[in-house]
Amino acid sequence: MTPRRPTAEAWHDVRLPLRRVEARVTGEVPERRDDVWPFDIPAVAQLLREGLDLGPATVLVGENGAGKSTLVEGIAMAYGLNPEGGSTGAQHTTRPSESPLHQHLQLVRHAGSATRWGFFLRAETMHSFYTYVDGMFGEDFHGRSHGEGFLDLFTGHRFTDKFGLYVFDEPESALSFTSQLHLLAVLLGLMERGDSQVLLATHSPVLASLPGATLLQLDEDGYRPAAWEDLDLVDHYRRFLDGPERYLRHLR
Repeated sequence: MTPRRPTAEAWHDVRLPLRRVEARVTGEVPERRDDVWPFDIPAVAQLLREGLDLGPATVLVGENGAGKSTLVEGIAMAYGLNPEGGSTGAQHTTRPSESPLHQHLQLVRHAGSATRWGFFLRAETMHSFYTYVDGMFGEDFHGRSHGEGFLDLFTGHRFTDKFGLYVFDEPESALSFTSQLHLLAVLLGLMERGDSQVLLATHSPVLASLPGATLLQLDEDGYRPAAWEDLDLVDHYRRFLDGPERYLRHLR
């Protein structure tokens, strides 16, 4: 029997991995300058100032440079995940480029949640991650197309059999419209189990439509909750599909 997703009123009883992300105030906190990257990004500054409550799924949307990837990377690393992707314990690395944000974050866990397992998937480092996985498990992800490799990873038992925190950074980059729907089904399945949590940064209106997710619109002022139909990216896609020429004439 497929488990049913809890109602909104019941989410507080679900033992998800994380309840909240906030500025670190205990232990050795490195010094920071709020006028340098990444702390000068409005969304990062707001997180450190106000904190962020996390439900079963949180989706970040916004323009390039708004801080989506910086936030999900920082939270993933604070959770103990490799900045270049993979599950808990992955240690492959190519060229370090991550920000120091994770050193300034404190994660508040749900009472009674024992899991510390997680998985971080970021599109820009998938090639090196495939090499890492191929070497460990003998799988030939490089022998598939980029999109096929993504889907094989999403639907594989090592991915879907675990419960914990699933972090995604723009996974739609390799996926067709149909494949994005497949991923959407996987994410919804994780939520329906009631023991896993999703944090997603995306430019895709398809993935942003994840039922039950909290949507955060990032812009020059920080981040704010928004309904799917009110997201800037949804509005732009609708306008473009309704009349591409209105956009294309500005490119000449």
